[in-house]
Amino acid sequence: MQHRTVADLMSHGVVRARRDTPFKEIVELLADNGITAVPVVDELDHPLGVVSEADLLRRCSTRTDPFSRIPKPHPEGPESAAAEAAAEGATAEELMSAPALCAHPEWTVTEAARLMALHHVKRLPVVDEADQLKGIVSRSDLLRIFLRRDDAIRDEITGDVLRRTLNLAPSDVTAEVHEGRVTLGGTVESSSLIPVIERLCRNVDGVVSVSAHIGYRFDASGTAPAGK
Repeated sequence: MQHRTVADLMSHGVVRARRDTPFKEIVELLADNGITAVPVVDELDHPLGVVSEADLLRRCSTRTDPFSRIPKPHPEGPESAAAEAAAEGATAEELMSAPALCAHPEWTVTEAARLMALHHVKRLPVVDEADQLKGIVSRSDLLRIFLRRDDAIRDEITGDVLRRTLNLAPSDVTAEVHEGRVTLGGTVESSSLIPVIERLCRNVDGVVSVSAHIGYRFDASGTAPAGK
């Protein structure tokens, strides 16, 4: 199976900010390029952090407004001091969320998604072996694997998973795919093979769910099902 990598899905030609890029210029970069965040890089193009719309809006939310009907936010916990300092920032280095969490081009969608989920971030700068910025991948980029056509998913399951990986005959197990949902049918020799088939099918890019209606000739102990 050929999993799509971060390199396949990431955006190239990344808009960058420098340490000293001022607040207003960052806003202009976001607006002019239709993006919601920019990585901040040093002189060697190494990502230092990311400035997002949320980082910029934090400054607006901390302004004094005696007529506001919404109370001023007061961050709590060990990161509160850093958050308050960032809210007063005037340059990218002062505003950015740091350090930069980065992905690598060869990472799978699963690896990138797990890092995003673990750190509650929406995007990851992508760096090469020298830690230089090569692209950026967002949550919406990762979700593009679910735009794969049903027939492409079915062909990969029947050809790569069932035939070449598991060496099953076309008459053993069939696969139908509708809107990414896979339905498997047929009969295999051992019941122990069924969860293996399900797991491999779930790992195919674009699969939303797997429903297996597969019979077996013998269970894991070599005993035939009752009535056979």
